[in-house]
Amino acid sequence: MPLEPTAATIPTVDELASELLLIQQSGPRRVAIIGTRNLPLTHQQLVEMLSYALVLSGNQVVTSGGANGCNMAVIRGAQRANPDRLEVILPQTLGQQPSEVQDLLIGIKNITEYPERRTMTLADASKICNHEIIDRAQQTICFLYHTSHTLLESVSYAKDHRKIVTNFYLD
Repeated sequence: MPLEPTAATIPTVDELASELLLIQQSGPRRVAIIGTRNLPLTHQQLVEMLSYALVLSGNQVVTSGGANGCNMAVIRGAQRANPDRLEVILPQTLGQQPSEVQDLLIGIKNITEYPERRTMTLADASKICNHEIIDRAQQTICFLYHTSHTLLESVSYAKDHRKIVTNFYLD
């Protein structure tokens, strides 16, 4: 027997209208791409290609730093297309990033770092960072597993803030 929708799950007319307007807007967008560090190489290549294509089509891409995984793939793809259309928001400082990420970020103009988060755990700093990335974009793309608690919370945050959200589950 199908479940009946509750008042909490039925979008209001205003919510539907704002989502439709956002979907119909043509032209470049600010797209947040966040995801897991545990990304297989083939998936990294797909993320890199997606980032490359988004930037080539005039979009601004916003992501974070991080070890091998989603964020590095986003950075590589956007860099190849046009590094000026890439914005990187670090959860902490550039010096706290792995050396391969630091090397990758050489020459990127739009980097934001947070020395005041230096003593926070990476998980806590990443949660705040993901929220800021989502706030700066119109659309969010997330690569995650069903057990990725920080990313699941970030996706929920994006939906609560009426962003267009596309999730790619890796499991």
